[in-house]
Parts: sequence; structure tokens; C-alpha cells
Amino acid sequence: MSQPKRVALAYSGGLDTSIIIPWLRENYHCEVVAVCGDIGQGEELDGIVEKARHSGAAEVFVEDLREEFVTEYLWRMVRAGAIYEGKYLLGTSIARPLLAKRQVEVALKTGCDALSHGCTGKGNDQVRFELTYKALAPHLAVIAPWREWTIRSREDALEYAAGHKIPVAVSSGKIYSRDRNLWHISHEGGALEDPANAAPDDVWVLTRHPREAPDSPGQCAIGFERGTPVSVDGRRLSGVEIIQTLNRIGGEHGVGRIDLVENRFVGMKSRGCYETPGGTLITLAHRELEALTLDRSTLHYKQRLALDYAEIIYNGFWFTPLREALDGFVNKTQETVTGEVTLRLYKGGVEVVSRHSPFSLYSLDIASFTMGASYDQKDALGFINLIGLPMKVRAAVLGQKNP
Repeated sequence: MSQPKRVALAYSGGLDTSIIIPWLRENYHCEVVAVCGDIGQGEELDGIVEKARHSGAAEVFVEDLREEFVTEYLWRMVRAGAIYEGKYLLGTSIARPLLAKRQVEVALKTGCDALSHGCTGKGNDQVRFELTYKALAPHLAVIAPWREWTIRSREDALEYAAGHKIPVAVSSGKIYSRDRNLWHISHEGGALEDPANAAPDDVWVLTRHPREAPDSPGQCAIGFERGTPVSVDGRRLSGVEIIQTLNRIGGEHGVGRIDLVENRFVGMKSRGCYETPGGTLITLAHRELEALTLDRSTLHYKQRLALDYAEIIYNGFWFTPLREALDGFVNKTQETVTGEVTLRLYKGGVEVVSRHSPFSLYSLDIASFTMGASYDQKDALGFINLIGLPMKVRAAVLGQKNP
């Protein structure tokens, strides 16, 4: 790799990316363009421009990506029903391709000849960022400091930051690595590294402990059009507003906590805690509405493809023909996923109260225990005889051989 003159850095303002700016300047003698995407980090972005400049950035870009994040990434994931390993709602994973895409766009606009990120050599994010780089700007060089420098721990990083007078929000006493956006917040490191340890109470920040949640149940109704959330309790809201509203409702009732040991794409297991209050409610409501509106074959096939879609997101293959092709299938299945689902929340739990859709395939006349004209129960005999024929033949053959 030739010596880069100008490097676009995916900048979060956290410990790792804060020390990367002076490290790049010292080791590559280049200018650094800090690129930060606002995807709902909230107060974490306060003063981020000044912080980046104080750290040595030549230019700083803070891009408001919230609506794009919701409409082009989160809602696609919701419609697909993607959940990784049965628990993880992919809050960190789904954000990376958008952040990397915008980083590439700024790099090309500002004349950068290299890209950089703060992902560690053990994590999935390095894959997600760099696969996006390859898809969108394969000619740009990539610098991954965690794969080059002598820093080996967060304690080393804190020491480097102190030596360069860079303020950071973590300390050796509270050293969780957190990632926050509209959809969720993740927590890793510290006591969480040992899966035998219970998650300390100071880990959680978006959700109340269920024992401290209200003693009376809460309730919310989520409306969908073609698989996309459009309203809460009958009020049409923007995508950002829907997630913010449901985060508040879910968090108040202690909904959305996950403690997970997961299989990383790079080959190791890791333990993390995730809070996704609004996403938990949306995902559950969407699944219930699909159960009402999709025929059995389509629903079951979509459930299988949802596993593939989740792995595509988790492993960083967002910008691929396969993901685009699966979107085509998913969008077709969502044409009738319109209606409203009401949920009841109580001390960390969620239950379905009601489901309504103008495209409901549920027929009370057919499903009722009361005999009706729409379904002749005598037909079941022929049905059972036909599907059971292979079993009957096999039993007869085995009976002849084993009298």
C-alpha cells in the first residue's frame, strides 16, 4: 500500500476511534477526515465535532442518517423477520453497512485515498465495514489500526488517550464497550466477558429492571402497512418517532433485555447484553400479523429464509445480489401484511391482546369447533389415508419381515 495522504475514518467519538486520529497522523503522516453517522446515539454526539478536531482531525462530518437507517435498513430487516440465533435483533450489525456506505461517500467527495475504522481484529465489525468498502470503493486502501498497533487492551487504549490528552467517556473502573443507535444498545467487556457472571445492574441503561417496572400492565397497538410499521396507538408517526415511542414504552416496562452468548462470524463465541425495547415489540407484532395474513406454505418458507437474511446482516453481506434478491421475495410476501396488533406489557413480559387485518386468512366459520357448512369433517378421513399411505406400506413390509 502506498503512503496515503488523506484518510477517512469511521468516527464514533468513543475510545478506539478517538485515539486512532492521532495514531494515524503519527504513523502515516496523513490528514484525517472524521466521518460520523447520526443513527440515534443521542447525547453521545454532543461535542463530537470539537472532540474530533481536538484529537487532530482535519475535517469532521456528522451526517444525520436516522430516517435512512429506519426506512432502508431497519424496516427491511423487520419485514424479513431476521433474528440471529433466535435472540439477537441485530441492532449493531444492521447499522454497519449504512455507516460504512456514508464513510465511503464522504471519502470520495473529499479526495481521500484510504479508509480506516476502529474495529478490533477479533470482532465482526471489521468484516462488515470492509466488505462494504469492497462493494462500494474497492480501489481505496484500508487501514485497520487494531491489526497493526501495539495496543492490546482497553487499558492500553486509555493510557494512550491520557498520554495524548484525549478525553474519553470510559474509565478502568467502568469499562463496558457500548454501541447505541435508534434500535438498541449493546454492552460488552468488563464483567460480561465471563458468561458465568450475572450481568451487573449498572449494565442496563434503556430498560427498567422488571421488578421496578409499573405494577399495572401497559398496552400499545402497532399498525402496519405492507409489513412496515406506520402507527402507534392509532397515531401515524415517522419511522424514527415510532421507534422512539416504543423504546420509551418498552423500556418503562422492562421489555427488551437479552443476555446472549453468540457465535461470531470470525469463529469465536462472545457474550454480550443487548437492550432493544421498541424493536422487541415491533418484531413480535409483525410476526403475529404475518401469522394472520400469510398462507402456510409462504409463511414457513419465509421463516427459513429469515435465518439466511439474519446471517447476511450479521456477517456483513448487505451489499450483495443475494440480499437484494431476498428483498424481492420478502416484499412480495408483505403485500397483505397490513393491520394492527395490540400488545400487553408487564414487568419484562409481552403478550398479544388482539390482531386485526383486512387481509386476514383466519376463517371463524372453518376454525370454530361448531360444525359449519364450510368444512366437512368427513373429508379428513381421506386426507389422513393418503398422507399416511407410505407409513402404512412400510409397516406392512416390516411386519412381513418381522412376524
